[in-house]
Amino acid sequence: MNAYQPFIDIRRELHKIPELGYQEFKTQAFLLDYLQTLPSERLEIKPWKTGIFVKVHGSDPSQIIGYRTDIDGLPIGEETNLPFRSSHEGYMHACGHDLHMSIALGILTELTKHPIKDDVLFMFQPAEEGPGGAAPMIQSDIFKEWKPSYIIGLHIAPEHPVGTVATKEGLLFANTSELFIDLTGKGGHAAFPHKTNDMVVAACSLVTQLQSIVSRNVDPLDSAVITIGKITGGTVQNIIAEKTRLEGTIRTLSVESMKKVKERIQAMVHGIEVGYSCKANIDYGSMYHQVYNHHEITREFMDFVSDHTNANLVECKEAMTGEDFGYMIEEIPGFMFWLGVDSEYGLHHSKLSPKEEAIGTAIDVVTSYLRWKASK
Repeated sequence: MNAYQPFIDIRRELHKIPELGYQEFKTQAFLLDYLQTLPSERLEIKPWKTGIFVKVHGSDPSQIIGYRTDIDGLPIGEETNLPFRSSHEGYMHACGHDLHMSIALGILTELTKHPIKDDVLFMFQPAEEGPGGAAPMIQSDIFKEWKPSYIIGLHIAPEHPVGTVATKEGLLFANTSELFIDLTGKGGHAAFPHKTNDMVVAACSLVTQLQSIVSRNVDPLDSAVITIGKITGGTVQNIIAEKTRLEGTIRTLSVESMKKVKERIQAMVHGIEVGYSCKANIDYGSMYHQVYNHHEITREFMDFVSDHTNANLVECKEAMTGEDFGYMIEEIPGFMFWLGVDSEYGLHHSKLSPKEEAIGTAIDVVTSYLRWKASK
């Protein structure tokens, strides 16, 4: 039997019950039930909102090491036809958090049964996809009591084959911000446009203008993305829309560019208000700090993977992906790495199907790294 099969089975059970941020009630209950099956003498378990803190006591601790996993799903209807597909219609673990959780439980289980010298704090964090769980979690009294010396996290990477660990020193993931813009004008009959202020036309004009920010206001040697992924407005085909709503995302590789992009968005939206005689409101929603891997500890991990494991280390480039783990490693040293799962479909896709062999790779790499680190 595959030694990691129990955690593959756990992944499949978790895959069936995806839940949105701060609604992970079944997920939390499942995790707590599993934790109760482990030897209790080395565990301290403290629920936090819909997440969990778990401290595994070491044999002779001199520090606390942090390990974070996210636990929420996405509002995406699954189209994989897997036998363990989501039982929650319209929701899916389309970002791999089911694998993340099963990997964390695998590492935790190993350290419970065969402890290392140091304590390890596992954080099962809710609401990574929104509205953001990392920042409030590290502000909690539990975190302050058990604050780690450094922290580790991972994220699945569909584009890399199983057996791959990909990371880099410095910037790994971008600064990100949600973007919601509401436009309100004056609706009316489609036959009398001169008596209205058409918000469909205003929205279309604004979307076109927004695309000029990256090409004309951001340093060409920097990078930024503005994507409007959803537009809603109007009621039927022969009524001019009084309201429209644009929903999108901003991603930049620097804090300075994020500030500049938002300044230009504000200016353009104000211009739409004047030009189309309407009212506008901007909401930036959840904002995620960049994931900036601390140089020394990341390089040490990369050297360990190359020299002491069977995993294939890839020194990757930074990505425009957003991850609120960035708030954690802004607070304390740490790093995140990509875990290859070799899926034809990418993150947030309704047909994402990671190869489950990656679960064993991650458990082995992280556990062996923690043992090596604690023995130094």
